[in-house]
Parts: sequence; C-alpha cells; structure tokens
Amino acid sequence: MVIDANFYMNLALREAWKYQGLTYPNPAVGCVVVGKHGELLAINAHKKAGEAHAEVLALKDAYRTITNDTAIANIFSSHELHTYLLKNHNNCFAETSLYTTLEPCAHVGKTPSCASLIVSLGIQKVYVGVHDTNKEAAHGNMILEKKGIVVTNGILKKECENLLMPFKKWQERNFVFFKWAQRVNGTVDAGIISSKNSRKHVHAMRSLCDLIVVGGNTVRCDRPTLDARLVDGKAPDVLIISREKEFDRTIPLFSVEGRNVYIYDNFSKLHAYKNIMIEGGSQMFSLTREYVDLYLCYIAPKFGGNEGFTNMDDSFEIIDIEQDEEDIIMWMKKGKEI
Repeated sequence: MVIDANFYMNLALREAWKYQGLTYPNPAVGCVVVGKHGELLAINAHKKAGEAHAEVLALKDAYRTITNDTAIANIFSSHELHTYLLKNHNNCFAETSLYTTLEPCAHVGKTPSCASLIVSLGIQKVYVGVHDTNKEAAHGNMILEKKGIVVTNGILKKECENLLMPFKKWQERNFVFFKWAQRVNGTVDAGIISSKNSRKHVHAMRSLCDLIVVGGNTVRCDRPTLDARLVDGKAPDVLIISREKEFDRTIPLFSVEGRNVYIYDNFSKLHAYKNIMIEGGSQMFSLTREYVDLYLCYIAPKFGGNEGFTNMDDSFEIIDIEQDEEDIIMWMKKGKEI
C-alpha cells in the first residue's frame, strides 16, 4: 500500500493552525497517528503552553481508538498521560506511524520528552515536517533513530515552516501580526463586524500578547477597552500611535488595572515586547508594513459599512484558511510585489 505522507501531514497542519496564536511561548504543532492499513487513528494539536504536546494528545486519542479503554479520556496532565500510556499500551502502537509538524522534543521541561515516549511505545515510523531549532528541545530525531525508528524528514517542509514562523521569531526578536475584520464587501467600519466566536478567538490571543498597537483615531472614535474579557484573560499593554498626546482618559482602555498605556508617534516601543498584535485599518496597515510578520483577517458573511482599505497594491500568500461557525479566518504573509 502506498502511504501518502503529504496527506497525513496536511491534516496535522490544519489542526495546528486552529491554535496558532494560542500557544505562546510554545510553537503551534499538529500530530496525526495512522494505523497499519493507513487508517486514521487520531488528529490533535498542542493547545496551550504547559499542557500536553501534540504528540501526546494524538497518542492519547489513538490509544483510546485502538483499545476502547475510555479511562484515559479523563486524564489531561501531560505527566499522567505519559505514565498511563507507558503502563497500559501493551504494544498496541507497534504497527502505527506518527506524523508531526515539528521534530518531537528531546528535553524534559514542563512536560516529559515526546521522543522518549514514542520510543517506549514501540512506534516504528515517524514523519517530521521540520527540525526543532530550539537548542533546549532539539535532537528528538536523534533519540528516535538511535533506537531504530525510521524517521522521514521534510514532509511539507515549507508549510510546516510557515506554521513555525511565530515561534522562530520569538527566539530571534519578536513576532508581530496585524489583525483586522472586514465584511465581504470589504468594509472595516461602522460597528462590530465579526462573529462572537471570532471575537473570543481574538480575545484569547490578546490574553497571550504582551502588547497591542492601535491608532489614535481608532481610540478616539471607537473608545475601545482592548482587553480579553470574553475569555477572562489578561489584558496586554497598549501602544497608541498618535501625534496628538491628549486623550479622553474615560476611554475604557485607560482604566484597565495592571496595564501600561503608551502614546508614541513612532514604533520604537515594539522592541521591548515579544508577542505583538496590531489592530487597525488602512492607515495603520500602511504605517506598519515593515514591522509585520503575518496578517490575520476575519471575513464576515455580511454587507454594510462604508470604508475599507484604500490605495493598496499589496498582495498576500494565504498560508491557512479556516471557517468558524460564521466567519472565514485567514492567516497570510506578504506575497510577491505586483
């Protein structure tokens, strides 16, 4: 039987992108476990820093599928999952293959080593998208290969590198993404645009950001709070880009406890932060071109409003596209100049 490694890796990628922006400071990672005859046993992804990695969650689901042991469903701690799988696997993974967008971690940190778990469970084939360049966690492939596991590298390498970009940027300097919502007719003004699910998604990402950047006109006109209240999360610091320094201090964003609010006429403050979201419209888009690594757009299936992005010649490469219950969500990077 011919195994289509790209097909399974693509499934892992699609699952991981659902959690992009939600795993900081960890990378977004997806994993798929496949049976002897190519049957799909599990798809899962890393969801939150400090919690189980993608490989462990996929192995948890695959174990339950293979054994019908439902007791594992109520185990969520990474350490407890490792222990349970090691104690109860009974060689059930002997003829399975594992596909992961990122080389399995070699180190023991907040969670045990995924590479060591894979070895102990007797998995014989592992397909990897990209190597882990983080010195602390790298060389999981070496652990696998020393134990005789066949490791195939570079499956959908470019796509897996796109997924890993924020993590690599955090290691080098900072990661900056620009977020906006628009209707299908391209307008970005006149009130709430995206669905509640999309807004909760944004709030969940805000909760993990160090800094939100927004324009002075947006602050004056919209009077935003820019917090993470929909997920009961932490409100990041705010950088307001404005030549005018005077603002109505009753605007809600100024009264959020524990937050720093800066008013600058430049972007020099970006260097002090690691995980940064820029929110805005046409003018802010133009001003931040040189700082932005990725773009995130929510497209709502509705008409309305009057103003959109104007005088733009930019093009994008879509690197992921999803749909929640209502909106289309696109992650993009800069495309080739037209």
